[in-house]
Amino acid sequence: MARILVIGPHPDDQELGMGATIARLADQGHTVTLLDVTNGEPTPYGDPETRAQEAAAAARVLSPTDGSNPVRRILLDMPNREVTHSVQARHTIAACIRAVGVQADVMFLPYFEDAHPDHRAVTRIAEDARFDSKLTKLEMPTLPAQPDDDAYLSDDELVDAGPRYPRWLLYYYCTHLRWVADPTFLLDTTGYEERKRESIVAYHTQFVVPEKNRKVVEWIGAAGSYFGSRIGTPSAEPFYSKEPLGLTGLGELAL
Repeated sequence: MARILVIGPHPDDQELGMGATIARLADQGHTVTLLDVTNGEPTPYGDPETRAQEAAAAARVLSPTDGSNPVRRILLDMPNREVTHSVQARHTIAACIRAVGVQADVMFLPYFEDAHPDHRAVTRIAEDARFDSKLTKLEMPTLPAQPDDDAYLSDDELVDAGPRYPRWLLYYYCTHLRWVADPTFLLDTTGYEERKRESIVAYHTQFVVPEKNRKVVEWIGAAGSYFGSRIGTPSAEPFYSKEPLGLTGLGELAL
């Protein structure tokens, strides 16, 4: 089983872009950690404490329903709307990749073309952090204390476990650009549509209270149906890879 790190600039980006895939991967037994680079605040109806509670609730929705193998989170709390590419930021995300409770084999990042400066910056930082995380003589920074909720990794789980180089780096779509994703592959998410929806509306201050944002939930669902139609399934989520993917056969292809 793989250890998977899904990096989002703000709490809710991961759920919007690949919530159904996260739930499916966790159900399959993979270890999934969601890294929120900022707390997503300020927003009109939110605050840092509420957003952390909403993020924890979303992680529980995406976790297996039998309580096993829960999806966990990390909050770095970099300044929202002011994320910048720096050596310190690179090393901080590298520390997450190497942490005892993460030890990432696979990383998912936001697609690299986006209208939101935080999204572009986080992806560039994480791409470079993947390289930094394998260095043997690099002292990792101490990661910030986490919210007091068992959905978040503990301080003991966030200490350096040594060099790590994620084998796969994949991109999901949570872009603010008004364009249709042009993915290199799609993952069948049939049966996980409602879990994804519930994980999004767990962010009550973002997608329930603001009337203008409620339609986001509907068009995200429509996008899942559209991408599913491209591979002959009821729903799917799109992904992009710059590197070739290795297959051992065709048994897992949706045919």
